[in-house]
Amino acid sequence: MPLSFFLVMIRTMEKLVMIRTMKKPALQKKLLFVIFFLFLIPLSSFADSLGEERTFFLDSSFDAEGRDNLLAVLERENEHLYFYIDSEWWRDLSAKERSEINSALDTLGDVFNSQIYPTLVGTFGSEWKPGIDGDNKITVLLHPMRKGIKGYFRIADEYFKFQVPRSNEREMVYLSSDYITDSRMKSYLAHEFQHLITFNQKERKYGFSPQTWFQEVFSEYAPTLAGLNTPYEGSYLQERVELFLRNPSDSLTEWRGEASDYGVLSLFVHYLAEHYGIEVLVNTLSNSRDGITAFNEALEKAGFDKDFGQVFNDWAVAVLANDCSLGPEFCYQDKNLSKIKIVPSLHLLPFVKFSNLQIEDSIKDWSVKWYRLIGGRGDLKLTFKGTKGINFSLAYLACKVSGGCSLSQVPLTEEGEGIISLPHFDEDYTFLALILSSQERQSNFSNPESSHFFTIEVSVGRQELTVQKLLAEIEKLKAEIAKLQAVLNEILRKKVFSCQIEKDLYFGMKDSQVECLQEFLKSQGPEIYPEGLVTGYFGPLTRKAVIRFQEKYKDEILSPWGLSKGTGFVGETTRAKINRILSSISS
Repeated sequence: MPLSFFLVMIRTMEKLVMIRTMKKPALQKKLLFVIFFLFLIPLSSFADSLGEERTFFLDSSFDAEGRDNLLAVLERENEHLYFYIDSEWWRDLSAKERSEINSALDTLGDVFNSQIYPTLVGTFGSEWKPGIDGDNKITVLLHPMRKGIKGYFRIADEYFKFQVPRSNEREMVYLSSDYITDSRMKSYLAHEFQHLITFNQKERKYGFSPQTWFQEVFSEYAPTLAGLNTPYEGSYLQERVELFLRNPSDSLTEWRGEASDYGVLSLFVHYLAEHYGIEVLVNTLSNSRDGITAFNEALEKAGFDKDFGQVFNDWAVAVLANDCSLGPEFCYQDKNLSKIKIVPSLHLLPFVKFSNLQIEDSIKDWSVKWYRLIGGRGDLKLTFKGTKGINFSLAYLACKVSGGCSLSQVPLTEEGEGIISLPHFDEDYTFLALILSSQERQSNFSNPESSHFFTIEVSVGRQELTVQKLLAEIEKLKAEIAKLQAVLNEILRKKVFSCQIEKDLYFGMKDSQVECLQEFLKSQGPEIYPEGLVTGYFGPLTRKAVIRFQEKYKDEILSPWGLSKGTGFVGETTRAKINRILSSISS
């Protein structure tokens, strides 16, 4: 019979005794003592002992063989931990391999007892203790996992089986057996143990399950807090930095469980802790809020005048420039992170008198896109256009030939537009870097995030000279267009149309009558039908051309119907006007 059964029975019997003996406190105490004594014996029989085997439920999506349960043997235990190992995997090891693993587990247990447990509990508070199983010790289950998976935590284990049937009813974490002898295993254990603390301090205390990315924030900082990233080479933190540099534009809040999710989150939380202090993290975990709201409350409580979004924007500059001369908030002081610089998307402007560049892209909330522009001759003008109503943030770093860079925020209109102007870009600047983020969604990150589209248009050239030349060219083109129009009108006057519009025409039709309509509209010039396509299909371009024609002759076509705007439907009065014009041309 599972331990949970006895725990539930104790609580049930306690309530029953309180009801039955409400007026007899002495009897109540005696009955409670008897019940406690009776259950004490079976409960103690369920204590874990070295060498015993137990069946555990797993997350099949993480197990190397896709199993949802396994038999595991208790191989090691200490003050705080039970180390269970997959029995099947353990039996296949040689005596030498088992000895090496046991030695590694002893070391891992010592580090947990001396560093990990006291540091994390002393900072963030305790895990649920004695917990759902009434045992102060934490169970660590080692089993083979899919490639790249180092460990995981199942919140299901923190509930009774009658609530979650596949619960192991323990304070428990899972580690990959592939990494038992890896020096980073202690960091993986710290990461997963922090999930137990976060569960107790947030979900059990306030009754809600925090967003996934939010839970991972504290676990990503746990190894550093416990002093496990020294030396840096080969450390957990170095691993996270490499993940970040591979995909720095990954969303901070959209959690897909991919490697890049951990990279960006780790770099951000290390920045936040360095610049705003560990107390902000502690207060974020201990308050009754979730996600961004929890961070904002903790920042305000600590006396900072910046909110989460502003901190995020500063971080976006720091990982690009990592330059304290721009301001202390735009760099890392940590020697292991002080040299980090992401590589922005590079765009080269041609070295000609006038050049243009257009970037069309999309971005998810709480992610960053970085662009670097070099080249060109003359003055630079950049126009940003984002989706209306989306909370974009755009800043730029302009670095001068003479040395030094300046950081500026681009004010955006309600329409989502902003402009950057840099005179003499080719002479005064070495490059322009753009830092763009989107901060529209503030919560409910469990749903897939949508992308927000934007365009960036860049022109570089000598504007004063170019405008003069363009005006002159425009006048020449106007004269040529007038000549061509006169020739075209003469041709149209002489052209004989053999068709007439004999029936109503409308969007979606395709036949010879539509072809006749298109020929006619084309003959009316580019102001009516600029595309001039004759396909026989009544599509959106034809419909727009009909509307222009109707509104040109609205007195004859629309007014009889009390209309002022074209409809795009070729009905009675529209057909009549078209046929009159066709007849006059033919004659």
